[in-house]
Amino acid sequence: MNSNFYFSSALSKVLLSVLLTVSGLASAFGAEQAPDQFIQNMSNEILDIVRKDPALKAGDLQKIGVLVDTKLLTHVNFQRMTAAAVGPAWRQASPEQQKRLQDEFKMLLMRSYSGALSQVKDNYSIAVKPLRGTVTENEVVVRTEIRGGSEPVPLDYRLEKSADSDAGWRIYNFNILGIWMVDNYRSQFSQEINAKGIDGLIATLSERNKSNNRK
Repeated sequence: MNSNFYFSSALSKVLLSVLLTVSGLASAFGAEQAPDQFIQNMSNEILDIVRKDPALKAGDLQKIGVLVDTKLLTHVNFQRMTAAAVGPAWRQASPEQQKRLQDEFKMLLMRSYSGALSQVKDNYSIAVKPLRGTVTENEVVVRTEIRGGSEPVPLDYRLEKSADSDAGWRIYNFNILGIWMVDNYRSQFSQEINAKGIDGLIATLSERNKSNNRK
């Protein structure tokens, strides 16, 4: 597989910080909050969780899985992310193939997160930039920076307002170091699909995930 199929180590080091910033998006903080306020409130709490949990910082995949399932996936439109990454072929995939793609894509991202966990330091913080547009829009881009390293790491993410008014905002794409995550995967997945079809992409993702689990 093309070596660019997966994020570089530089990207993986900040990917988890991005996800943890929004992984705690819960209705307890008020779905009526503006998305930038929503994220700023949650980032401080979630980063604190990582700092205090040795297993998370060590990249414990089982614990990462629990974190993803219980705190992240309910606040991420993962089907939209996977469908966008797969591209037009998603509509031709069977329900079983779509489920397999989502499962393997989730595992692929979890492996990226594990390499980032140990990079979360006590002095890390998230700075949210002023929101562009209006808070009444159903989809917004929130721009932030991860600070605490040698230099700030810029990142953006796209949020949609959930159809369930109590669910608040959900994330469906990230821009890390100038690269939109879903778009990056779409170009790479497209090459696999053109060469091997949907089942070939699933097989490639599965093999890569199994290979990572053996490391």
